[in-house]
Amino acid sequence: MLSLLIPVYRNETGLPDLLAAVQSLHARLEGAMETVFVVDGSPDRCYEILRERLPHCALRARLVLLSRNFGSFAAIRVALQRASGTYFAVLAADLQEPPELVLRMHAALSRADCDVVIGVRQTRHEPLTTRLPAQIFWWLYRRYVLPEIPPGGVDVFACNRAFRDSLLQLQERHSSLIAQMFWLGFRRQQLPYVRQPRQHGVSAWTLRKKLGYMADSIFAFTDLPIRWLLRAGLGGTLAATAVGAAVLAAKLLGAITVPGYAMIMLTIVFFGALNLLSLGVVGSYAWRAYENTKARPLAVVLRDEQFGPPGVSNPGEQPHA
Repeated sequence: MLSLLIPVYRNETGLPDLLAAVQSLHARLEGAMETVFVVDGSPDRCYEILRERLPHCALRARLVLLSRNFGSFAAIRVALQRASGTYFAVLAADLQEPPELVLRMHAALSRADCDVVIGVRQTRHEPLTTRLPAQIFWWLYRRYVLPEIPPGGVDVFACNRAFRDSLLQLQERHSSLIAQMFWLGFRRQQLPYVRQPRQHGVSAWTLRKKLGYMADSIFAFTDLPIRWLLRAGLGGTLAATAVGAAVLAAKLLGAITVPGYAMIMLTIVFFGALNLLSLGVVGSYAWRAYENTKARPLAVVLRDEQFGPPGVSNPGEQPHA
């Protein structure tokens, strides 16, 4: 059985199309599918609409409401924890990833020649003002964080139970679920697809969230900033030694007669700023290490309900976790 995992956030206007697409997938898989909707603290009526409509859909579904917005990665992890299938596939609620991709990923997993299938975007039907920042972001991500990741990033994936279990063992805070997937290894397969234009609403993937995602990925998976600071410190030490030797020689030869006030001030400001930057980078690593020692849950579930096809008894609301 396939478990379809759908994080939901600010998708109120697109829910009718989403439910129609999920029911179509359910029919094409001849009912061998469950769907786990995780409403990630959405401020609109996503939860109320799903709770009203799911009892009337021919779906085996689970509806989970988080106590606040924890982010899409946390929502996906919650869905993975509560899914009971043999295979697991993520589908974006905005349907920019074609639902047919789920069937292709499921078929690849069913052949048992891979453990995780990654959807790879080939083109984006989006304006240049959207594509260009995305291209720059993923170029930096590939260059400095994860060279193995596809050029367009990863939005959807599917995996088997062994991979799911291994992924859920990683309980890091402020980390990247995608980077964790590549860190785990296993047998990977990539499936190309064309990203569809957004039909409803606007993307919640803002520049601020992208920068936060980049920072989490860097500080959780590479010591590159530390190595950069070490190189900068070494280079600065060598440069300061050379300049000091030149200044001493010039002073002994009588070439310096006026104190270099401007140079002294510039040097103080430059190295003071470099020192603050160094403290910020080291502090970011220390803060993330401290966050992990708290052992807080990655997300808090407020409600958890199960629904079956019409005519099948509804298990109702499950205990909070």
